[in-house]
Amino acid sequence: MTLAHRRATHARHYCEDPQQIDADGTRHWITRAANFVAVVTEAAKGAVLARMAQPDEYMAFVVTGSASIAAGGAQGVAGAESLSMVPPGDSTITMTEAGQIVRVFSNKASDLTAAAANAAIYADGAAEIAPITPWPDPVGGVKLRTYALADVTSPDPSPLKMRIFRSTNLMINIFEPWTKRRDPKKLSPHWHDDFEQMSLGLKGAFTHHLRYPWGPDMTTWVEDEHAVYTASPSILVIPAGAVHTTQDTGEGVTWLVDIFGPPRMDFSQRAGFVLNAADYPMPAA
Repeated sequence: MTLAHRRATHARHYCEDPQQIDADGTRHWITRAANFVAVVTEAAKGAVLARMAQPDEYMAFVVTGSASIAAGGAQGVAGAESLSMVPPGDSTITMTEAGQIVRVFSNKASDLTAAAANAAIYADGAAEIAPITPWPDPVGGVKLRTYALADVTSPDPSPLKMRIFRSTNLMINIFEPWTKRRDPKKLSPHWHDDFEQMSLGLKGAFTHHLRYPWGPDMTTWVEDEHAVYTASPSILVIPAGAVHTTQDTGEGVTWLVDIFGPPRMDFSQRAGFVLNAADYPMPAA
């Protein structure tokens, strides 16, 4: 087991100021991990989210509202609860209806990693994290692709109901919304040796449990965390080596999204588990 090198990031967007506010009132919360950065945006109708000379693919998850996306010489429509893979280069996302959109970029988006609320945590370079090595290009080349969640079915037999998609550099798990609370006798504490996990709460309340392993230096030991998030949206960045598990709490619908970079091999090796695997092949080895 790898010892945790850093503490978790707790970003409670529901009670914290955004990192950027546009003239039209569109608000952006920016949170990074070592290899990637997420921008959670509450967008006004007509808001334009542009990226110029983006060096690699990024993901755009329209949670509510709708958008028109222009990228790579193509134009597409992304409705509510749809995930788009946006190619490198110039791209423009125009919100045709007000709503929430989550964009995830690799750390090559250096302007965004620098603007993140937790940028200082990664000033040391995070050498404990394995860097992103791009996976093979998608079938037919890198281009704008949009997946409507209504068109896919989770292959996950567990109550968690994972819905996993990958690109050449990132992986996202958009769980089906939960209406029943997770059984506290069936949690799943685990850790990741050399990669981080970002957990994005979209609806409801959560308690994230974290344990930092003890090393030989007792002066570095820290208490377990039982971090309460009373609403959404929110982001938890889980360090490599930290034991973690999450409970959804309260009443009503809860909705969670997990983000990784690069794509996880263990998930990818489960036949039929990655819903767009036909578009994005695995490495040969």
